Amino acid sequence: MNSRIVYGPLLSRRLGRSLGVDVIKNAGSKKNCNYDCIYCQLGHVESKLKSPEDVKEAVTPEEVSESFQKFNKDIENLDYITFSGTCEPSLNLSLGEMVQVIKKISGVPVCIITNSSLVGREDVRKNLAQADLVVATLVSGNENTWRRIHRPAPGIALQEIIEGLRELAKAGAGKRLALEVMFLESETGEPLNSTDEEVEKLVQTIRYICPDEIEVLTVSRPPAEKWVKPVSEERLKEITQRFVSEFGDEKVRLVLKGKNKRGKVLHRDLEEEVYALLLRRPCTFEQTWQGLSMGPGRLSPVLEKLLGEGKIEKIESETGEYYRAK
Repeated sequence: MNSRIVYGPLLSRRLGRSLGVDVIKNAGSKKNCNYDCIYCQLGHVESKLKSPEDVKEAVTPEEVSESFQKFNKDIENLDYITFSGTCEPSLNLSLGEMVQVIKKISGVPVCIITNSSLVGREDVRKNLAQADLVVATLVSGNENTWRRIHRPAPGIALQEIIEGLRELAKAGAGKRLALEVMFLESETGEPLNSTDEEVEKLVQTIRYICPDEIEVLTVSRPPAEKWVKPVSEERLKEITQRFVSEFGDEKVRLVLKGKNKRGKVLHRDLEEEVYALLLRRPCTFEQTWQGLSMGPGRLSPVLEKLLGEGKIEKIESETGEYYRAK
């Protein structure tokens, strides 16, 4: 099934209504990344990519332009065009050019969601700086904790990431850097990154980086490792208050589940659109029909067909029943 370069729209806790752009085509893998994060909603990475030079099926700016122009005219009321999906976007070294292509076509702000792994490279920072907003992951200021959570490919070091984020934060000229801090707990009770010690180390590290925004959140979809648990809302609020006391209320945002607005979508191939969404982001029944603005009655037979053909599956988690591509 065609999984599309441009997909969605989807409803995001952080970005509102967003149209996604996936910049690596590799059909032989569900996930193209240099991390194997314990909390990833797409599951494990079968073969981690070490660098952009290892990418064999990178999407081109021309393909993004063609796909976006076909898709964009069918959708209204978007908040962002977001580079994300089944890959780490910065692994495609044409990323900056793609952002420029979309800005020429659309007036919608562009966001890049990155795991931060390659920000130590100047060429990657130049690409990221083309976006209106970069949401960059930072889960810990401690090397051991960072490695345990992300399980990175060889050659990636936390200190290089921290220095790269500091440089990226200086981009200025209307650009914004938001640090996404994903807090986690484990079923065994073994500490991950939500302890007081971890939070204080993060405060020191974030102070050094000096981002425009800090997003505090926890896992909301079924993670790669079943023993990973979301942090309680009470604890998230405590951590948020610590960040607010250090960085100010205007910089810190607590991201919790909530209702999002809907918009108009002209559907051409419901089956393909549903599959393309679930390939990038496992969703509940409600999240799927709300994101695609198609109504629950139209969605049910599509999901049943995809389930019957073995293209998607149902999974259970603490936060509900989700559908995801197989």
